[in-house]
Amino acid sequence: MKIAIVSASVRTGRKSHRVALFLKKFIESNKYADVEILDLKEYNFPVFEERLQYQKNPSPEALDFAERIRSADGVIIVTPEYNGGYPASLKNAVDLLVSEWKRKPIALASASGGPFAASQVLTSLLFSLWKIGALVVPVLFQTPKVQEAYDEGGNPADREIAEKKATALISELKWCIEAAARMRS
Repeated sequence: MKIAIVSASVRTGRKSHRVALFLKKFIESNKYADVEILDLKEYNFPVFEERLQYQKNPSPEALDFAERIRSADGVIIVTPEYNGGYPASLKNAVDLLVSEWKRKPIALASASGGPFAASQVLTSLLFSLWKIGALVVPVLFQTPKVQEAYDEGGNPADREIAEKKATALISELKWCIEAAARMRS
C-alpha cells in the first residue's frame, strides 16, 4: 500500500508541516504502508492558470505531482487554517488535477495555532474534494495549538494522544483504500 501525504503550507515558519512529519514517521514505524511527503513548498507551483490536462507545456513539477497522486493508493492532506480557509497553495494543487483525485481515498489532517484545531477549514476543503469526486475518509486528525503539540521534527508532546488519533485516521484510510480497490476490480 502506498500513501502520499500532501503538506499544504508554503508559509515561512509553517507549523502544520510538523503534523505531516509525525504522520509519516507513524506510518513508517508501524509498517502500515510506503509513505512519502509531497511538500507543496518544494513544488512551488505557479498560481493556477489551467488544469494539468489542458496545459500545452506542463512543468516537470506538475507532472511529477500528478503521477505521485495517481500512483498513491490513498492521500493524507495536512492543512493549516488561514482566516477560516485552507491556503491558496492547496487550492492550487487540488484544482490542478482532475482524474487523479477521482475516487481517491483522502484523509484530512488540520492544524491551527489556536484552540479550535482548524475546524473551519474542513468545511470548505471537504466541499472542494467532494466536487471533484474524491472519497473523503470520515475520520479527521485535528490539531489545536500545533506549535505546542509538535516540535519541528514532528515529535508529539503527548505521544499517546497523537498515536491514538493517528491510528484511527490510518485505520479508516486503509479501510477506504481496500474498499475502493475492491470496487475497481
